[in-house]
Formats: sequence, C-alpha cells, structure tokens
Amino acid sequence: MPDAAPFRSATILGTGLIGGSFALALRKHAPEIHVAGWDRPDTLREAAALGAIQQSFTGDLAPALAHADLVFIALPIGVTIDLLPEILRLSPSNALVTDACSTKLRICQRAEEFFSAHPGPHPLFLPGHPMAGREVSGIASATADLFQNAPYALISDEPGLPAKQAPRVMAFLHLLERLGARPLWLGAQQHDYAVALSSHLPQLAAVALASFLHDRVDENGLPLTLAGPGLRDTLRLAGSPYSTWRDILLTNREFIATSLDLFARHLDDLRERLSSRDLETSFDAANELYKLLRSL
Repeated sequence: MPDAAPFRSATILGTGLIGGSFALALRKHAPEIHVAGWDRPDTLREAAALGAIQQSFTGDLAPALAHADLVFIALPIGVTIDLLPEILRLSPSNALVTDACSTKLRICQRAEEFFSAHPGPHPLFLPGHPMAGREVSGIASATADLFQNAPYALISDEPGLPAKQAPRVMAFLHLLERLGARPLWLGAQQHDYAVALSSHLPQLAAVALASFLHDRVDENGLPLTLAGPGLRDTLRLAGSPYSTWRDILLTNREFIATSLDLFARHLDDLRERLSSRDLETSFDAANELYKLLRSL
C-alpha cells in the first residue's frame, strides 16, 4: 500500500461526535487532505473553532460535494436514507462515498435502488460503521483519537458495492489504519445481527434497568443513595438520548426484537436458578467473556 492515501479533499456531512472526530482525526493523522464540513451554521462554527474543518458549507449540497474525492456521511440514519440518492448523484464519479450509520441493511438497499436506476459513471459507495460511539453526542465531545484501536465495520457482498480490492477502497482502508482503526469486512445482515446483540441490546438493557430504578426511588433517595461504582458503570449507556437511538431501533427492529426475546428467556432461566449452585456456570461464562473483551 502507498504511504499516503490518495485523497486530496474530504467533505464531512454532519460534524457531530462521529463526523467531527473523523475530521479531527484527518487533520491530525492525514494533514495533506483538505477537510470541509456540511452542517448547520452554528455547528460548523464550533467545528472550525476546534480546527476540525478548513471550509464550511451549509444548505445546498452541490457546492459541498463538487470537489470532494472522499465523502464521509455522519448523519442520522433516517436523514442518510433520505439524502443518499442526492449525495450519490452530486458526488464526483472519482469519489469514494462512505457512511458511518449504525445499521447497514436499509442503507445498502437504498444504495442498490439508486445504482439500479442510474447506470453509468457514479462514485463508489462503501457502507461503514465505526464502533467508536460514546454516550454523549455533539461536536464538543469529538476527539481526534476516537477511532484509536476501534473496530470499523465495512460492508461487502451486496449488489452495487465495490470490490474489496478496488483502489479507492484499498486507499480508504489504509486511511482508516492511519487513523488507528481496525477495519473488518461483514455482510449487511451479518453486521445488523451482530450489533443488535453487542450494541443495541446492551443499550436497551441499560435503559430498562435505569427506568425501572427511576420509578422506585423513594423520598430518601433509596436505592440510589446506596449505589456504588458498579451501578454507575452498568448504567453508563443510560445517558444516551432517545434522539440518537430512534432511527437505530426503527431500522434494526427485527434483530433487536429477537435479541430481546432471547435475553428475556435467559433472565427467566437465571431467576429459576437463583437458589441453585448452577448459577456458578453462568458466572464462569460471564467471567470468560469479560476476559475476552478485555483482551481485544
């Protein structure tokens, strides 16, 4: 692979936590790339003040995309689905367009619809998902090191998507590695099933536990006044706003519902075994998984 990715100009659509962090990472690790942002004026001013972007665009997409050879979509899933055809239509044919949405199947279907209806020269579209989110959002929480050692899912084997070996795809992989990420290839359904278990289920479990406890806080503040660091660690995800999760839940509801059903059965099984030493096997399995996560 070459020492530097051949991208000269990147446009970041959405300069919040993920888009702003990607912009900051480019400025730090790939300073040869000119970085522009497209967003609301107030968000762009903050992104520029932080040094994340060198040029600002708002409103009309056409000027923001006209000279970009890398387009990074960091918008909510619903907005991405709505705007993706226009983004693909307006982006230069030599550009690589990629997104950072947390679910992939609907995004891939939208792209396939566009490519089927618009044969001929068009930019490459590479769906992606950096597993680097936080419970807070916004450009103020962005950091250049957000992607350090983070898995970065890239979607292949879907109609209309470029080959893994395409030069622009290989260049983007190399760029991700420069930013400290760990790229891996998945299919769209495989990705959405996996994140339903590893990301969406933990989020809803935290929401369920937090809302359950919220309704049981008494006039003395119990049980929270006796809460230690274990509860705080367990409920870290409960600080995420619904606005961040709405589109994720709507676009992955089948896999999430299946995950919740399976988890509910497991909780029922644990309840049945409360008075049995059989719980030791569950603790052992949990300890093994914890060690595995710590080693990754």
